[in-house]
Amino acid sequence: MTEATKCKLILEDGSIFHGKPFGFFKSTAGEVVFNTGMVGYPETLTDPSYKGQILGLTYPLIGNYGIPKSEKRSGLDYKFESDKIQISGLIVSEAIDSHNHWNSEKSLDRWLTEYEVPGLAGVDTRALTKRLRESGSMLGKLVINGNDEINFYDPNDDILLPQVSVIKPIIYRRGKKTVILVDCGCKNNIIRMLLSFDLTVIRVPWDYDFSDEKYDGVLISNGPGDPQKCLKTVMHIQRTFEREKPILGICLGNQILALAAGADTYKLKFGHRSQNQPCIRVGSNRCYITSQNHGFAVDDRSLPQKWEPWFINANDGTNEGILHISKPFFGVQFHPEASPGPTDTHFIFEKFINKL
Repeated sequence: MTEATKCKLILEDGSIFHGKPFGFFKSTAGEVVFNTGMVGYPETLTDPSYKGQILGLTYPLIGNYGIPKSEKRSGLDYKFESDKIQISGLIVSEAIDSHNHWNSEKSLDRWLTEYEVPGLAGVDTRALTKRLRESGSMLGKLVINGNDEINFYDPNDDILLPQVSVIKPIIYRRGKKTVILVDCGCKNNIIRMLLSFDLTVIRVPWDYDFSDEKYDGVLISNGPGDPQKCLKTVMHIQRTFEREKPILGICLGNQILALAAGADTYKLKFGHRSQNQPCIRVGSNRCYITSQNHGFAVDDRSLPQKWEPWFINANDGTNEGILHISKPFFGVQFHPEASPGPTDTHFIFEKFINKL
C-alpha cells in the first residue's frame, strides 16, 4: 500500500476520495461542506462559523498567494477573521507551496501545520462537490496515513459556541452610542465595521446576560452549528425585545433572532458557502451579491405576525433576512461585512446605526 492510498476522505455514505496529505499529519472527523469562492482562503479558514467542519474548496489552485502577515490593531487582527484556523480539515484539488504575493509571509502548508490542521490535496473536488450537492452535506473522516479508526463526528450535535466565543466581556473604543455585540463566533470584520462608526462596542459571551448593561443597540453575530442549540442566547434576545432597542442579527444571529421571535429553523441540504450568492430584497427586483457561510435557514412559513421576510436567495428561494414591521428588529442571513466577498450590502450596518 502506497502513502497516497493511505490518505483519503471517507464520507458516511461510503464514498472514498484519495489524495496527498499536507499541513499537519493527523486524522480528523467532521461535517464535510464545500465553498465555491475563488479567493479569500485566509479569511475563510479563520471564520469561526466553520468550527467542526471539513472544508472542500472548489477553486482548483489554493495557496498561490500564500498567507499574509498578521496586522493587529486595538486587539483585532485586520488580516484574519479570528485568532486561529477554525476548520477541522481542508480538501483541495491542488495546494500551491511556491506562493507569491507582496504581503505573503508563509505558505498554506506551513500555516496549517502551525495550527495542527490536516489537509488533503490531489482530490477530485468536482466529484466531491457533485456528491455533496446531490446527497447533501455529509459527515466525513479525513484519514492520514491509514489511521481510519477515528469515528464520524457531527458538530451539529454539540453546542459549539463556547469554543468560539469570548469568555468575558471586552470593550472596544469609546463612542457616542453603545452596541452590545453578542459573540456567537464573531468574525473580526463585524467588529471592524462597527468601529468604523462612532461607537462603543461591548463584546459579550454568547450566553452572557446583558440585561443590566446600558446600551443603544444589540448585534447578534455569526457562528457555527445548529441555532436551536443556542437556547441561552435566544432567551436573552427575547428579554431584549421588551426594551425595543435596535437589534441586528447576522447569519447565525438572524436565525437566533427568528427563534426568539417564535419562528423555526431547519437544516439546508448543502448550505450556502461562497462569495457570490444572489439575494433579492422582498418586494423589489433589486438583487445583491453577497458573501455567505451557513448550513441552516429560517423557515419563512413559521414567521409570526408582525414579522416578514426581508431578503430571499435567488438560487433556491430560501430566507436571507427577516424584519419586524414596526420595531427596529432585523437580521440578514448573509454577511454584509464581507471579508471575503463583495461589500454590496454595507448599507445594512448603516441602517442599524441610524436606528440607534
